[in-house]
Amino acid sequence: MRLATAPRRTTVTFMDLDTAQLGRALVVIVDDRTAHNDQPDATGPLVSELLTEAGFHVDATVAVAADPVEIRNALNTAVIGGVDLVVTVGGTGVSPRDVTPDATTGVLDRVVPGIAEALRASGLAAGAVDAGLSRGLVGISGSTLVVNLAGSRAAVRDGMATLTPLVAHVIEELSGLDAD
Repeated sequence: MRLATAPRRTTVTFMDLDTAQLGRALVVIVDDRTAHNDQPDATGPLVSELLTEAGFHVDATVAVAADPVEIRNALNTAVIGGVDLVVTVGGTGVSPRDVTPDATTGVLDRVVPGIAEALRASGLAAGAVDAGLSRGLVGISGSTLVVNLAGSRAAVRDGMATLTPLVAHVIEELSGLDAD
């Protein structure tokens, strides 16, 4: 007896579409101790995992000291390299060493305040105090979306949950694929 088999079909799943659309990402950890190998990176792997789950190819996770020049260099390298999304983690608070937003300002062509406000509001609502107090920016540099997240794991988890649904739309608009 021979069983009839259905013709082979290729099914494109939702995740496959996201992967093709979302593009490349870079994670920049802003932490003196991590940059100098005094302390292991606690948040970079989490951000990379969440970005990968969202459909990004994460080019790398780099750690830089809380120095405006180092931060700007990392951001500029990502933009020049054609990365679609850069997520910085840390250095967004109010202490003298929290200089990530200050360094980011010099790299951005345009600020996207609505996303930064959403990250702060959702972080505070979720109990991530550092996210609620963050001075982090979100903006566009060339065709790259740059996002500053607060440094705690709670702020990263909540920030990525808030950011992920918005990123696809922003990248689509930046790439010129948005029909609207």
